[in-house]
This record gives sequence, C-alpha cells and structure tokens, in this order.
Amino acid sequence: MVSEATAIGAVLLLMLVTIATRVGGVWIMSYVAITPRIEAFLKYMATSVLIAIVAPATLNASARIWVAVAAAVIVMVATRSALGAMLVGTALAALGRAFGI
Repeated sequence: MVSEATAIGAVLLLMLVTIATRVGGVWIMSYVAITPRIEAFLKYMATSVLIAIVAPATLNASARIWVAVAAAVIVMVATRSALGAMLVGTALAALGRAFGI
C-alpha cells in the first residue's frame, strides 16, 4: 500500500505540473501572434484531444459504449454542443450498465 504522505505528495506534484503547464502555455502564447490559422487550431484543439481519447477506447468497448458514442455524435452534430453530447453519451452508457447491456 502507498502511504498517505506519498499519496499527498503525488497529488501535490501533479498539481504543480498542471499549474506549470497552464501558466507556461499562457506565457509562451503571449509571444505568438494570433493569426486566423492559430485561432482555428486553438478553437478545435480540445475537441481533437477528446476524440483522440474516445476513439481508441470505443474500438475495444462493448456495444453499449458504441451506442453511447453514436448518440453523442448525433447530439453533437444536431446541437453543436459538446457538453450536451458528453451528457447524453455518459447517461446512455450509465443506463446501459445499470440495465446490464
């Protein structure tokens, strides 16, 4: 088992790394001229990261996850709301698990 002090130390270290990357990103971007191309990249970067995480996990998942992801894609296309799509996908995955699908 990991001691409580080690766990707290790990969490604090992860917190510092997270803060450093966020502050470092803002600092670095303060030296970059924001062109339309860079603005488009920044606008879609979060969605790209989310897709990069979800797609491989979906390929190896059960049918309920495929249904949840498909529903999330439909909601995203219909409403253009990433939050709505994530909520629908999560709710369907949870319901599928609750009903043993």
